[in-house]
Amino acid sequence: MTQPPAQGPRAPLATIARAWGWIGVSGFGGPPAHIALLRRLVVEREGWLDAREFEDANAACGLLPGPASTQLAIFCAYRVGGIPGALVGGLGFIVPAVVLILALSLVFLAHAPPLWIRGAGAGAGAAVAAVAVQAARGLIGPSYARVRAQAPRRARWLAFLAIGIAAAALIGPYLVLALLACGLFELVVQRRPTGLAGLHWGLPAALAARGAALGPLAWTAFKVGALSFGGGFVIIPLMQGDAVHTYHWMTNAQFLNAVALGQITPGPVVATVAAVGYAAHGLLGGALAAVVAFTPSFSFILLGGGRFERLRSNATARAFLDGAGPAAIGAILGAAITLASALHEGWQFPLLAAAAVVLLLARRGVVVTLLGAAAIGVIAALAGAPLP
Repeated sequence: MTQPPAQGPRAPLATIARAWGWIGVSGFGGPPAHIALLRRLVVEREGWLDAREFEDANAACGLLPGPASTQLAIFCAYRVGGIPGALVGGLGFIVPAVVLILALSLVFLAHAPPLWIRGAGAGAGAAVAAVAVQAARGLIGPSYARVRAQAPRRARWLAFLAIGIAAAALIGPYLVLALLACGLFELVVQRRPTGLAGLHWGLPAALAARGAALGPLAWTAFKVGALSFGGGFVIIPLMQGDAVHTYHWMTNAQFLNAVALGQITPGPVVATVAAVGYAAHGLLGGALAAVVAFTPSFSFILLGGGRFERLRSNATARAFLDGAGPAAIGAILGAAITLASALHEGWQFPLLAAAAVVLLLARRGVVVTLLGAAAIGVIAALAGAPLP
């Protein structure tokens, strides 16, 4: 498994470094924005992956613990450039966020976030639900086209989509159970072999490792990176208990500051763990927390990425993903519901509506839309508008 499949398109490492690094520095908005940016790069612009393979990878990463969009970024880079590409692309996606989080922690962690930072976060946060809808829209068309001509499969596709929406909106941390259930149901309906060997991801033995041997901070970071199901926001309760209540690295106010930093910076939300590490043991602690939190994502792909490549030719796995894929798309739409319901200030709702028009009707870019929303948030905050 040292190389991607021979038929797969390849790109120089310098190209991967530039492309994934750009997503790392411009990927404001969390997983929905990352999915949209990755799809635009590898499917629409460069054609390195086709639409179905991207959907399969998105569904497969959604079944893994840890940050799904980070694993998707690493897998896409693996698909384009093999193991070296996965390392270069993954680091390009992750490192900018970690560096920025640590730099901001040096300045802001001990104090309440400045007014302009809070305003930028409130503005960008208001637009993120629209980004989620845009990301799902890009996946819906190709997926639905494959079942449109078959009424029974079309009905099941719609049901799986609805289940994904409901699960993400109502049972977020247990979303993976809904994805598994949809996949298994479709597998049974298509009467494929019941053995699920084709779905073994080659997960690393690290999942069985005892975090106590790594120290409290490393164990906290490991939980964030390897044991968190249900999306990036699941890391918040996972970290808060250890950082505030068990080890007292931070006060509640400081933890909220760290979360705010994670929301207004680009790249994976899991990079917020670097701020917790900084509060615990300074810059060394921040770096350690980031390394431990992201190592499982690389391990899942590097040890199991070859299995991803065989999913499309495996009848059992194909049937499973025919159910899990639409549910994963629905989960993105469900995330939009929860993101929109988290808005509290009156001025954020018109901003969300404007972002939806810009993204879905005018078809403007995700980065430009989020930066524009952040700028409006800064203006609103400075003008005295209430902030969340």
